[in-house]
Amino acid sequence: MLSRDLIRTQPDRVKQAVAQRCDTAPIDEIVELDAEQRTLKAEGDALKAERNRISRSFGDKGLSVEQRESLRSKATGLRDLIADVDARIDQLEIRLHDLELWVPNIPDADVPLGRTEEDNVERWSWGTPRQFDFRPKSHADLGEKLRIYSTEAAVRMSGTRFHTLSGLGARMERALATFMLDIHTNEHGFTQEWIPYLVRSEAMVISGQLPKFAEDAYYLERDDMYLIPTAEVPLVNLSADTILEADQLPRLYAALSPSFRKEAGAAGRDTRGLIRVHQYDKVEMVVVCAPEDSREWLDRLVKFAETVLQRLELPYRVLEMNTSDLGFGQVKKYDPEVWMPSLNRYVEISSCSNMGDFQARRGRIRYRTAPGEPARLVHTLNGSGVAVGRCLAAVWENYQRADGSIEVPASLIPYMDGVKSIPAA
Repeated sequence: MLSRDLIRTQPDRVKQAVAQRCDTAPIDEIVELDAEQRTLKAEGDALKAERNRISRSFGDKGLSVEQRESLRSKATGLRDLIADVDARIDQLEIRLHDLELWVPNIPDADVPLGRTEEDNVERWSWGTPRQFDFRPKSHADLGEKLRIYSTEAAVRMSGTRFHTLSGLGARMERALATFMLDIHTNEHGFTQEWIPYLVRSEAMVISGQLPKFAEDAYYLERDDMYLIPTAEVPLVNLSADTILEADQLPRLYAALSPSFRKEAGAAGRDTRGLIRVHQYDKVEMVVVCAPEDSREWLDRLVKFAETVLQRLELPYRVLEMNTSDLGFGQVKKYDPEVWMPSLNRYVEISSCSNMGDFQARRGRIRYRTAPGEPARLVHTLNGSGVAVGRCLAAVWENYQRADGSIEVPASLIPYMDGVKSIPAA
């Protein structure tokens, strides 16, 4: 959420940022309602000052009975006027807050301008895609042939874009998740958290998923709760309504959780396999830090995600997202993309984002630079470290053999109890 003062004083700057994102937001309505509310507040203050003057007048012992009755009548009238003005101010505040939730964050000045995903900029790459002497199969074909991946039962019980993993397929999913968590907790300094997979609406608002992306979320109407689309939601909310001391920053959280997404805007895209599904596991990293440190932490998050891919020896590239491809609350974002041989292209496997103070303002997450100093908003960042299902797909495809078997990456063998390959059926 942007500050109201920023929208009031720099509406053109905010409008420009919204346009650069190829988005829309009710800036003019916010400015108009804010002006109306400020006028009402001034009117209310004047009425309250008059009421206080009258109250003080009752102390005058020289007042007649008639004068006292007149003052009492005026005080009663003022009380009703003040109540009406305060009610209108409160109504405007509710409306203003609802409108402000639809205003996206302002991109950093050095974010590339663009209008489509084609305008994203490749910043660097690592590794060379393997040259096969046979036609590489998709991970879905490999998994089905090896009987470690299936959709039949999952579709029957849950519908499309669900799947099951069996045997060494499920074992490798678990191994990858543990491998990632060990790297981030043992080497990168993150504290592992076990978090709820169901959250209230307010938690989704704080993290920025609501109200903008309600159609992509799974909602339990009776309980007014959502299945989390990412562990970012509860990890950010761990610090909500908190004032931290400077020496408590940065806070580094990591969690393995399922992610539930309707993928409402992705009809017809990557419908087969593990690339675009309604439920998948992901290791998520969240950083809460001082504002002056957030740029450096974004670079670190990208490197942390890269560490996972490099240890697995998976070729990848890193894109910087243009203004139109930033998420709603993001000021800057990098997407590591892993090479998928069957598609002959790179596919997103992580997303690392600086949210600035956007989530902190929604969640009232603050810190003090020193004891007794006014509380300031922190910055929050998040990064996938990485999406487990997509990583599993990338390993299967990049490590496949001509006979349909799959080699286990050397760094993963200890997590597979020494298993070095998934043999052909």
